Parts: sequence; structure tokens; C-alpha cells
Amino acid sequence: VDPETAAAVVPGLYAAGEVAGGMHGSNRLGGNSLSDLLVFGRRAGAAAAARASSHGVGPLREDDIAEAAAAALAPFEREGGENPYTIHQELQVAMNELVGIIRTAAEVEQALVRIEELKVRAQALTVEGHRQYNPGWHLALDLPHMLRVSECIAKAALEREESRGGHTRDDFPGPRDEWGALNVICTADGEGIALSRKPLPVMPDDLAEIFEETA
Repeated sequence: VDPETAAAVVPGLYAAGEVAGGMHGSNRLGGNSLSDLLVFGRRAGAAAAARASSHGVGPLREDDIAEAAAAALAPFEREGGENPYTIHQELQVAMNELVGIIRTAAEVEQALVRIEELKVRAQALTVEGHRQYNPGWHLALDLPHMLRVSECIAKAALEREESRGGHTRDDFPGPRDEWGALNVICTADGEGIALSRKPLPVMPDDLAEIFEETA
């Protein structure tokens, strides 16, 4: 995410607040997210408005619309599939118990196996009722994204072999200098997640001076 415009790597997508990630490093103090939202929310809004004004409305293909609608409505058409609430609960248990604040490589590896199993089951979700205010349907639409984010969290936690801020590895109890200068980047890779390491930019002198004064 570009800090000046809050633009993501996807053209036309903007992110402000904690969804942008990395603003507060390895942890944040309660209340700090409000200033984050105010500053970067304004930047995101201004940049998004400028882009919308300059681009106009692009072409829409009826086939693409029909395909997206069919995928969204598929849980209503499917019989005998998985209950989204069941998979959601199992995902919560796996993440809470195996990828909590204190974790080990063995636990995270167990969680990744569980996530892969849930990803397969989540391909056959069934919901009942109507489209008007249907939380079960909303959850069915959200679950694939929840599973992908959970996979990102687990793989990044396994990759970062140290303890820092809100990330504690029982098998690596202290911080390591080399990790302090790196971000772990998660990228969609087919049906899975690929990881890469990206060096952090050098902190500007004026910001470093403020950190030194307040440390």
C-alpha cells in the first residue's frame, strides 16, 4: 500500500487503517488505530476521488456479470453441501488454538493442514432461505476470503522465526535483527499463498529523530 495515496497494488483499490497492515510495526497501542484511520482515510478518499474523476466508467461485459452472479448464488442451488457456520467455527478453533499469540512451528503446521481441509469443504457450501438479510449466505461468501487470510497469517507466522511484538514463537523466544528489517509478503498463487521477503525502506532522518526522542 502506497503511504501517500493509500493505493493498493490492484488498480482502483485503496486501503486505510489496519487493513493496510504494517503501520504500527509488530504491535500497536490501543487507540493508535484512530489516528491511522484519520490520516490515511483522508489520503485514500482524496486519491480515490481523483482517480474516479479521471477514469470514468469502464465497459462491463454481460458474461462477466452473469458469471459472478451465478457464483454468488451457487450455495442456494446446491443440496447436501457443507454448513458455512460449521466450517467457520472449525476455522475459529484452529486459529485460536494453533495460531494464537503464542505459537510453535508444529502448531502452525497443524493449522495449515486443517486450513487446506477446510478449503476443500468450503467449495461445496449450502445455504437456505432467501437473499434478503441472510447471514448464512453472507458467511458463505466470506468464508473463502477468511480461509485465505488465515492461510496468510499462519504461513507468515511459520516463516518469521523470531518473537517480536504481538508475534510470539515459543520455539524462537527472542527477536532477531535480520527480521527487524524485513516484511513478509503474502501473494495469491493459484489456490494457495506464496511468501516473499521485502526489505523495509530506510526510516527518514526526521522520523528516526522523533523515535529517538520518545524512546
